[in-house]
Amino acid sequence: MTALASLADVQPSVLAAEDLSMFGTDPWWLVAIKAVFCFAFLMVTVLFSIVWERKVVAWMQLRIGPNRHGPWGLLQSLADGIKLMLKEDVIVKRADKVVYVLAPIVAAIPAFMAIAVIPFGPAGNEVSIFGQRTTMQLTDLPIAMLYILAVASVGIYGIVLAGWSSGSTYPLLGGLRATAQMISYEIAMGAAFASVFLYSGSMSTSAIVEAQQDRWFIVLLPVSFLIYVVTMVGETNRAPFDMPESEGDLVGGFNTEYSSIKFAMFMLAEYVNMVTVSAVSVTLFLGGWRAPYPVSAFWEGANHGWWPLLWFVLKVQLLLFFFIWLRGTLPRVRYDQLMKLGWKVLIPVSVVWLMLVATVRALRNENIAFTNIVLYVAGAVLVVLLLSFVADLFRDRKKEETAGAAEPAAFDPMAGGFPVPPKPGQSLPPVPRRRPRHQRDLVVSGGPDTATESDERGTDRV
Repeated sequence: MTALASLADVQPSVLAAEDLSMFGTDPWWLVAIKAVFCFAFLMVTVLFSIVWERKVVAWMQLRIGPNRHGPWGLLQSLADGIKLMLKEDVIVKRADKVVYVLAPIVAAIPAFMAIAVIPFGPAGNEVSIFGQRTTMQLTDLPIAMLYILAVASVGIYGIVLAGWSSGSTYPLLGGLRATAQMISYEIAMGAAFASVFLYSGSMSTSAIVEAQQDRWFIVLLPVSFLIYVVTMVGETNRAPFDMPESEGDLVGGFNTEYSSIKFAMFMLAEYVNMVTVSAVSVTLFLGGWRAPYPVSAFWEGANHGWWPLLWFVLKVQLLLFFFIWLRGTLPRVRYDQLMKLGWKVLIPVSVVWLMLVATVRALRNENIAFTNIVLYVAGAVLVVLLLSFVADLFRDRKKEETAGAAEPAAFDPMAGGFPVPPKPGQSLPPVPRRRPRHQRDLVVSGGPDTATESDERGTDRV
């Protein structure tokens, strides 16, 4: 109810056309500088993230980690990239060569495109670059978030095409897993985005950050934030949701048959996607480039000039640490658990939360008092809980009647010649156990009568 209270206390936003007049007026050379900065920001962040991940996981596992290339091993990821480029580039015989070569490019390029609409600072002309006042954002669109969803969806085609074009079974399975995973988790991600759109009244990234001037959306929309955090881990195929490249059952997954620079492009796409989804999360829920509360409370200039770039980078690095923490903590989930979480938990919860947010916003726009809104919401929740309780009663009664009518048949796990797991309602036979040590007989080698000698000696010596 705290989130609903915050949701209803803020004045209702009015849907209107965004003022994007400050974009599209930069000279061509300034646009080129911004594009190069976005590319360099992603590349440097990726190089740092790889070293940071290896260092943090080594710290968690009481190891040293990279410490040879550069000071404190900071150039290890750069050395790995150079090594991959110098390796032999192999194209397998049964591969579809055109698609095989095109797949890493399709996976890598869309990963770089989403950063174009991410704001690094205020939308006004806050900074000066070579005497030209400009915004700290490459460009913005009235439907910028739909653009991000579109380019993120294109990137998955690279993984699917890589698995199909390799001409091998395991990469194909990895590509199919990536497709199912993307479909399962992008629906919940879109519902989480829709809550933000309803509350901010815009799909423009700069307008969404501007709407968080008073309170960040992580406070107003906590369920949307939690859903997006889970879905962004699933979208980037990171542990514990790294099913498309699980080494235990796919020998590496969709990139099994790739080597050299093409393999490096897949790894680059994965880490760039990590940075991109972290930047999107910061923009939507963590105030974007805005300084955190303790700083912004006593320092008026914290959200002006070049300082917003610092707060944005710190928030992105915090979410990247969250990715690393998950990888070093949680084991890989089973595929059925992955699908169950996506379809039976995330999608229903995200849709119900979206309906709740839309209802509160509609009631608030009608100037209905907050106490009435709470009563409506609490009444709806009680009705749902009551219906669920009644359904559980009938379900349990039906199970008891079914169990009393027929006893479960005996289950033999080796009936088909190889072990199989039991079906629902079946139970495994008890496993034979050997007797405790004090109940066993002493076996004496070479004796004429083992049983007699063991009785004479006694079994307490065993």
